Amino acid sequence: MADKPMMKIAITPPVPIVDEHEYVVAILEDGWDYVHLRHPSATTHDMRRLIEAIPQRLHNRLKLHGHFELLNEFNLGGIHLNSRCPEAPRLYSGKISRTCHAIDEAERFGDMEYVTLSPIFDSISKPGYTSAFSSDQLSAMKCRNAVALGGVTPSRIDAVNRYPFIGYAVLGYLFNSGSIDEFRQRLKEFKQTL
Repeated sequence: MADKPMMKIAITPPVPIVDEHEYVVAILEDGWDYVHLRHPSATTHDMRRLIEAIPQRLHNRLKLHGHFELLNEFNLGGIHLNSRCPEAPRLYSGKISRTCHAIDEAERFGDMEYVTLSPIFDSISKPGYTSAFSSDQLSAMKCRNAVALGGVTPSRIDAVNRYPFIGYAVLGYLFNSGSIDEFRQRLKEFKQTL
């Protein structure tokens, strides 16, 4: 649907994985636009250590889902608002994105860099979290800054392209891969959809 390449975003699982910085670096070096660091239970110290383990040249492509105090320490790509952290810090003027679970909600946030709309397909990372939208609803969507989230796999990119999404976000398909080798193979599968 878009004239330019779709935005590609990876979202880390809520619980950090071993050597997560290696996964984040692999994603960004593969050309993905952003990686969202989503660790609601992590301490600020743990988040700081994760960011420090990622080369500084990639920091501007990291978005935080919390721990916004780290914005003062690193040149990050922005913040992502959600039900846990619904407001940007006072005086923050960087890039902002937001989680949305309804089309009318997504349409209210047209001033954001983008919004993630979910679940578009049945979720991989949250069993039982099923697709919330019909094909007709997605086709009629007026929101022009929405990113598809929920059950996105390489085989579903063509379906995402049928709707007015500017990109897609992936969590379960990448991070439930089991090994770094399988993870790299799954990254390669997304590249083959271009």
